[in-house]
Amino acid sequence: MVLPEIAATLPLILAPALGFAFAALYVYQVSQVSLDDRRGMSGSIQEEEAGLVGSSGAATPAQMKRIREITSFITRGARSFLFAEYRYMAVFIVVFGLIVLISLGLASPLGWPDGVFTAISFVAGAIASIVSGYIGMSIAVYANGRVAVSAMGPQVAPGRPDNAYRRGFTVAFKSGAVMGFALCALALIVLFVLVCLFYLRWPYLEGDNLKVRFDRTVALYEALAGFGLGGSSIALFGRVGGGIYTKAADVGADLVGKVEQGIPEDDPRNPAVIADNVGDNVGDVAGMGADLFGSFAEATCAALVVASTSPSKELALDWTAMNYPLMISAGGLLSCFLTSFVATHIAPVTRKSEIEKSLKYQLFVSTIIMTPVLYGLSVGYLPKEFWVGRCGDCWDTRGLPITVDELCGAIKTCQKVQSYYMFFCGAAGLWSGLAIGLITEYWTSHTYQPVRNLSRTCGETGAATNIILGLALGYNSVIIPSICIAVTIYVSQRLAGMFGIGIAALGILSTLATGLTIDSYGPISDNAGGVAEMCELGDSTRERTDALDAAGNTTAAIGKGFAIGSAAFVSLALFGAFVTRADIEVVDLMAPFPFAGLLIGAMLPYWFSAMTMGAVGRAADEMVHEVQRQFREMPALHHHFDHRVAQGDDRPGALVMITPLFVGCIFGVDALAGVLAGILVSGVQIAIASSNSGGAWDNCKKYIEEGKYGGKNSDAHHAAVIGDTVGDPLKDTSGPSTNIILKLSAVESLVFAPLFMKIKDGKGLVGYF
Repeated sequence: MVLPEIAATLPLILAPALGFAFAALYVYQVSQVSLDDRRGMSGSIQEEEAGLVGSSGAATPAQMKRIREITSFITRGARSFLFAEYRYMAVFIVVFGLIVLISLGLASPLGWPDGVFTAISFVAGAIASIVSGYIGMSIAVYANGRVAVSAMGPQVAPGRPDNAYRRGFTVAFKSGAVMGFALCALALIVLFVLVCLFYLRWPYLEGDNLKVRFDRTVALYEALAGFGLGGSSIALFGRVGGGIYTKAADVGADLVGKVEQGIPEDDPRNPAVIADNVGDNVGDVAGMGADLFGSFAEATCAALVVASTSPSKELALDWTAMNYPLMISAGGLLSCFLTSFVATHIAPVTRKSEIEKSLKYQLFVSTIIMTPVLYGLSVGYLPKEFWVGRCGDCWDTRGLPITVDELCGAIKTCQKVQSYYMFFCGAAGLWSGLAIGLITEYWTSHTYQPVRNLSRTCGETGAATNIILGLALGYNSVIIPSICIAVTIYVSQRLAGMFGIGIAALGILSTLATGLTIDSYGPISDNAGGVAEMCELGDSTRERTDALDAAGNTTAAIGKGFAIGSAAFVSLALFGAFVTRADIEVVDLMAPFPFAGLLIGAMLPYWFSAMTMGAVGRAADEMVHEVQRQFREMPALHHHFDHRVAQGDDRPGALVMITPLFVGCIFGVDALAGVLAGILVSGVQIAIASSNSGGAWDNCKKYIEEGKYGGKNSDAHHAAVIGDTVGDPLKDTSGPSTNIILKLSAVESLVFAPLFMKIKDGKGLVGYF
């Protein structure tokens, strides 16, 4: 059964509208937490009714003034960094957009229309990615002081309900939800508008000539791949630049403040504290938002490209069926909308022990709700049966005494699919994402034995064994996620070929709004703890913000596992689309160029990680020396840091952008296919291991700071701080950035495939010799 066209149009308008409206409502509710001196000791009636503040949760006028000062420092720093980065991005968008336009205009069989539409898609994706990151940064810096104020209140006996936890959690959660829903709504509506505009302006999509209609439909959706390229390009620069900045500041603050000076985390005497808090917003929020925006864009574009190559006109030429990938995202937005009420209304947090559980419930509930939604979308928007795969012109049976089904059935690379098969593909991705998140939690949360073993090691044998065992933990954590990804790929490929893998990628990303919410919650809570410490809001407030932050550390690790898993599926789906567009029948790894490319591709994530780690090390070295100088020369200093120190370095991004173009033009598409396969296989492993080792070291430090093994300023704590310092660039720079390599190299290869095919029929310049 295929629903009428209005059923594939109206929801794609209403779902983003709902997302924007929900984000705007939460912005309003967060704004009800006033930072005005006149709020006094009782708060406002509106704040009480919203459940965001309480009569005993107000700060003094002097503290409120201090909160405004600190949050303004953080806001100005974050905006300054992003605007400086955006100036470079603007130049990149113009230059690379012209490269896309000219390359495809000259090389594509369709000529300049293909180049123009792809360049438009690229620019739209890049701008939307920038806007997504900026929205996230804006709400994060707006909310951090309000979370700190909301968490104020008298000390409550352990185990008893504490409304301050509810208030602080609610503000942080709703602030994260603004990022989640606004980003998903923006991505969905921009992509849908592009599809509509391209349908209106693309030539020859209507008429009786089926060959022209099929060919032009494929070209239209291949041009849309530029949207994913634009989004992921910006994500790379945001993740790398922001990640280098935030970790250099974090390392400087920890090594000099905690280890050398013996002062608490976020102590106002530490001049690197503001830089550290700025980094949380530009790296962990803006960079992460751009990253997952890119994942959404690329997964959707890959599924659309593969679907458009179907020989079944009931799929490729049907508006309703072709909008099925977009409808998955719309259905996911609705599922996440319903899920959010669990945390804010149905089961609100009232105790410290409930914080992490509430965030985990978001993942469970959204996955459970989305599962039947996937089934309904699959049987309602897709034809009951259709063909996918490399079928060529199987639709063309004119003059032949056979049907399309008979012709496709005789070709081994064609695959017949039932509509409900796509439900299993999407569900496999959806539940695989949840499994990867839970496994990540096991390896990185101090609730479980692996991290507690690290803490015990810090207390007994010191930093060296902590680092050794932390690395081993990261390597072990790769095993089950890799198996989950492999099983999902097998099931999806077996049922529906590359289209199945594309839908599996969309399945794992269908609950993206929830994933972004709990991921953004972490740095917002972390900043709130910094504000509470710098503004001296009291031990009870700091204890609550630390509890909120500790849960955020675990959910952030889960979010990174989620992002890496989705990147693996997206990369493989894009790889399939590239192979189709480049007309590669088989990737023969025993042939010289593909095998050589495989080795080079497997090396690239390590080279990229070395560049990012080296950049963090150099920037951190500058930061440490600067902080030490200020402690020596200006001991009474508060919050003065040099903006020239710890600036982001976007040079590693050049490696990723240049490699596919260089290999494809010089050595041809077969070698490039090997490179993409190598990047995928090794990149997933190094990304998971890096992120989980770093996350485990971070929570090992948090566990000791709760009073275990001597607590703060003990030898065990110093050992844990060293481990955390080593792990910071792994979990927040190299690890998260590596998953962008998987996607960006594949989508860039897909977009420029016509250029590569133009050079000696895809053999590259070496084919002339």
